[in-house]
Amino acid sequence: MVCAGRVAGLVALIVKNMKAKNIIRIALVTIVILLVPLVAMQFTDEVQWDLTDFIIMGAILFGIGLAYELIAKRSNQAVYRFAFGVGLLGAFLLFWINGAVGIIGDGPVNMLYGAVFLVGLIGSVVSRFKPRGMAITLFAAAVTQMLIPIMALIIWPPPVISWSPSVFGVFVLNAFFALLLVVSALLFRRAGVTDPM
Repeated sequence: MVCAGRVAGLVALIVKNMKAKNIIRIALVTIVILLVPLVAMQFTDEVQWDLTDFIIMGAILFGIGLAYELIAKRSNQAVYRFAFGVGLLGAFLLFWINGAVGIIGDGPVNMLYGAVFLVGLIGSVVSRFKPRGMAITLFAAAVTQMLIPIMALIIWPPPVISWSPSVFGVFVLNAFFALLLVVSALLFRRAGVTDPM
């Protein structure tokens, strides 16, 4: 309850301190992105979103925009902003792909990826978004990302769960996400050398 109150207070502070034009710009970009699946649904049966999908994806996209606007813009360094953007992109793609089709087949095994988000969130808050702390956080998130398929392979081997496309494919996909996190961490480390904030 205390944590939820702090988050609500933080959101209120964000909205109060942001300019209305920035919030409108983020909302418009979110709407334009959501038009892509809406238009695609008119031409193909491959894309089938319902209202819940649009609401969830809209909230995620808008939240990412707000986070970038509030946190990344705190720094005058382009490298810090780029690092933050790469980290957010990695988190968004992980959420989207895992939520849409699942990375390891389909089932509860994909819930393990919540650990990557937890490591990122807790580390970011504890480090107060300072470059050096963010670098450590993102390195830890990358390690967590690569540990998940190892743990899943031990707990849910391929005969128990369908590892689609394959065990190798799952590890390659996880390596892609881990690489995004490592790139972000290295950029944060570079930003921390010149500006510890």
